[in-house]
Amino acid sequence: MIPTRRPANHVLILTLAGALLGGCHTTTTGSAGNGYRPASESARNPLEAQRLTAEAVPLMASDPAKAEALLQQALTADLFHGPAHNNLGVLMLNSQPPKLYEAAHEFEWAGKLMPGHPDPQHNLAMTLEAAARYDDAIASYRLALETRPGHLPSLQALTSLLLRLDKPDDHSAAALRTIAVQGTTPQWRAWAADRLRAAK
Repeated sequence: MIPTRRPANHVLILTLAGALLGGCHTTTTGSAGNGYRPASESARNPLEAQRLTAEAVPLMASDPAKAEALLQQALTADLFHGPAHNNLGVLMLNSQPPKLYEAAHEFEWAGKLMPGHPDPQHNLAMTLEAAARYDDAIASYRLALETRPGHLPSLQALTSLLLRLDKPDDHSAAALRTIAVQGTTPQWRAWAADRLRAAK
């Protein structure tokens, strides 16, 4: 059994930009194609966007509607706040039913705005995988790993997908050994150890 995978929606501090990085979410309508109405370039307020995104992150699991509203407000304050796009995408991906097109749109925005961070590419890959676009998902997981070599969530997801599709690559055995020791959860470590034993 493959351990549960979740989109990345943790909060990090980027010292360079001082930006909060979180999860994601998306909505429809509005002048940007979503529920937010971006301010003009001169009226951008990155600090307000950062504050609203930080307020939304802890509500994403318990009150997704309120988190979505806060993230839309964040993007109204600053359309170019990558973490808010990423968090909107996470909410869309986790909605029932998942809003895959909208989630992918938000992750693509976030990826352009956060080029040094693997989460948007990882989340986009999860969305593509959910849409059965497996080759695109594999490419996106690999891009996340290029962005941050050794990024365990992407390594786990990529290895799992390749093995599920019966398409292991030259790195799969080494990836399983890494996951068996360093996996992000006991379930991932047990899964990798089982696959290694089965391969002997």
